[in-house]
Amino acid sequence: MGTDSGGRLVVVGNGMVGQHFVEALRERDIDRRWQVTVFGEEARRAYDRVALSSYFDGAGAESLDLVPDGCYDGHGYTLHVDEAVLALDRAARTVTTSRGRIVGYDALVLATGSAPFVPPVAGADLPDCFVYRTLDDLDAIRAAALRATALRATALRAATRGNAAAPAGLVVGGGLLGLEAARALRLLGLGVHVVEMAPRLMPLQVDEGGGALLRRLVEELGVTVHLGTHAASVAGTATPGRPAPLLATLGDGTELPVDLVVFAAGVRPRDQLARAAGLVVGERGGVAVDTGCRTADPAVFAIGECACVAGQVYGLVAPGYAMGSVLVDRLLGGRSEFGVADTATKLKLLGVDVASFGDALAVTEGALEVTVNDPVAGAYAKLVVSDDATTLLGGVLVGDASKYASLRPLVGRPLPGDPLAMLAPRGDGGGGAVGVGALPADAMVCSCHAVTREAIDTAIVGSGLTTVAEIKACTKAGSGCGSCVPMLSTLLTESGVTVGRALCEHFDHSRAELFDLVRVHQIRTFSELVGRYGRGRGCDVCKPVVASVLASLGNGHILDGEQAALQDTNDAFLANIQRNGTYSVVPRIPGGEITPEKLVALGLVARDFNLYTKITGGQRIDLLGARVEQLPAIWRRLVDAGFESGHAYGKALRTVKSCVGSTWCRYGVQDSLALAIELELRYRGIRSPHKIKAGVSGCARECAEARSKDIGVIATENGWNLHVGGNGGFRPRHADLLLTDVDTETLIRTIDRFIMFYVRTAERLQRTSAWVESLSTGPGGEQVDGLDYLRSVLVDDALGIAAELDAAIERHVGAYEDEWAAVLDDPVRLRRFVSFVNAPDTPDPTISFVTERGQPRPAFLGLPAATAPAATAATAATAAPAAPAR
Repeated sequence: MGTDSGGRLVVVGNGMVGQHFVEALRERDIDRRWQVTVFGEEARRAYDRVALSSYFDGAGAESLDLVPDGCYDGHGYTLHVDEAVLALDRAARTVTTSRGRIVGYDALVLATGSAPFVPPVAGADLPDCFVYRTLDDLDAIRAAALRATALRATALRAATRGNAAAPAGLVVGGGLLGLEAARALRLLGLGVHVVEMAPRLMPLQVDEGGGALLRRLVEELGVTVHLGTHAASVAGTATPGRPAPLLATLGDGTELPVDLVVFAAGVRPRDQLARAAGLVVGERGGVAVDTGCRTADPAVFAIGECACVAGQVYGLVAPGYAMGSVLVDRLLGGRSEFGVADTATKLKLLGVDVASFGDALAVTEGALEVTVNDPVAGAYAKLVVSDDATTLLGGVLVGDASKYASLRPLVGRPLPGDPLAMLAPRGDGGGGAVGVGALPADAMVCSCHAVTREAIDTAIVGSGLTTVAEIKACTKAGSGCGSCVPMLSTLLTESGVTVGRALCEHFDHSRAELFDLVRVHQIRTFSELVGRYGRGRGCDVCKPVVASVLASLGNGHILDGEQAALQDTNDAFLANIQRNGTYSVVPRIPGGEITPEKLVALGLVARDFNLYTKITGGQRIDLLGARVEQLPAIWRRLVDAGFESGHAYGKALRTVKSCVGSTWCRYGVQDSLALAIELELRYRGIRSPHKIKAGVSGCARECAEARSKDIGVIATENGWNLHVGGNGGFRPRHADLLLTDVDTETLIRTIDRFIMFYVRTAERLQRTSAWVESLSTGPGGEQVDGLDYLRSVLVDDALGIAAELDAAIERHVGAYEDEWAAVLDDPVRLRRFVSFVNAPDTPDPTISFVTERGQPRPAFLGLPAATAPAATAATAATAAPAAPAR
């Protein structure tokens, strides 16, 4: 039986490439010519190794699972996990497994992937040395990090001056995998050293300029980078007083006491099964295959990281997917061939965007390089073009990779404009900005699944697709690494079809529609909402949105029951997390007015808890540097002094800024301060699609900068002018004048309705400025006067909902409670505020500070205070006190 006529197919390996191949075959082999048996060595089904580090962001193993429902349903497709193939008998065409099973085949696919490469480092086999490859590896790393944290915490408590060193890890390898591992260790609370033999990070993907910026950005995040050296040895230490179990020595003599070592120095193809069976392998490993993915044995094929095509082994997912697609076609009688592999990559490493595509290192003869380096903005971009500057060959993006999706498909094609303008288009919109219009129909938009622009356009128009989620389901574009998702959104926008307003793939409704569903049907939980009107388990887009909607409708404290699990980090701890893992505490100071006694109380809290203090632009005082377990003690002191939460952590009313008004100022014509306080106390704690800021100025001189706020009130001789829809920040917008010379009662009633109408109808993370602008488009797309429409709704009650809006705001005012005080009164809620669940009394020993300008600031690994800008004093890094020094 020929291998293109069907029969028994055995797949060895259930990784990402093996699973992708099986799904592609199942989709195309509608006649079930092949009976497929898959063996996976791990105890888990195929999972997303590209997103492996999200395991430390809170993603469960089930969320990484890649096997769709029904894939192995017994109808010709069978999966055996936790069962490795140990031997291959090519003559008998059988494989023998670790469970003693002997299975025959007509065609065999090797998708065994690769194994981590561990350099020949003395001590690499010590107990606290790991590789970074599987979920089991990550579980072991997590356990070691927790042990190290507990040991260092004990040493910290025993240290006479509280300056025991924080736990640290060493990552061997500064490439893609190494920086992923470094991020994982940071998420586990460890200080991190990265050692790389090359003179720059990610040497295979970025050039010298991009590598220099990448190093700077990574070190600013608290990672120490050692370049041009290697790990020479790792030794166990039992020295008294040294809690670190390992001492790593680098090639340049540097000694690093560390708690664990992670080897992430690359991978090697797993070709042992093929070697033992006498198959040809490449000079540097990998099962040798032709462009049809066939080995020297016509019944055996290899795909993915274990395969060697034309002497090249590819350690990326996209080429493996392409090989799988070629093989599916061959097994069904086609003649597809594997051509030039797409080795483009786009990742966010330690929070830094990095992308490379095509000939990123300009090795093509005569290649020219066009570079834009903006160290102030932290962005580096380079395009590699042909010697006649007509063809795009490749590129590198560091810090800002937003142009990746539109640039990568143009590799090997004529440049659509001036290359410099493509990287930094002129403000006048002139030549060079790259858009969808520059992409030819056969341009590969999704390289993971080989989906062209033409295929996406056809799907959008032919199937009436209106959301990115629908494009993913229909074409699989965007369901791999995800880097092409922004392009999918743009293709939708520019396709001429009506774009859906679905919140995410779990809900077909917009935020405003979900708000009404929750309100009308009195839904109380996310589970009920997704069960009745959505699908799946939800995501980090819809969960916080629903949490905000539930809170807006008075669904109890945000940390109660299921609602607590929906919150993002800031809302989950009622404080803003900072870059070193501490939190800021921002008490409410309505209108900026504060008594001397309260000022003293704030000063005492800041002193006793060693907090950094700063007066904000919103007339409040930030207290920064609190550890999570310190938050309740700080809140207790503040609540007892008469303060409450300022909701700086929430999508809620932040502040109502004010001048002193007519009470003190000789130009003031109304008591702006009294009104500001009244408004801030009225709307405090109200949850909204985005943060809300307000301002009240006592005269036209506008000292409170009210017109730059979401709600701006300016006093006049005859009353108040109301402005709405302003904001500062990245895209400043002056607020629009809605009402003039109104009395206080009318003013407050109109603001009530404005806020509640915004809460009810705005989209996710839509500021009032964008929301007000959106009101200028009518239901049929016609242009209308948005302010007139808003005025008709809020003042003239054109929609007949004024009474509902008024009642909603009154319910909020009547039901308000301080979230900090409510936590302090509830032992169950208080149990959340610990650094370590298994050691609730243990402070996080990774948090340390140095003194700068007389105040504490975070001590970052690799950035000593002595070299910090404008440092006036520096002390040895010390952990913040575990309890107030009274």
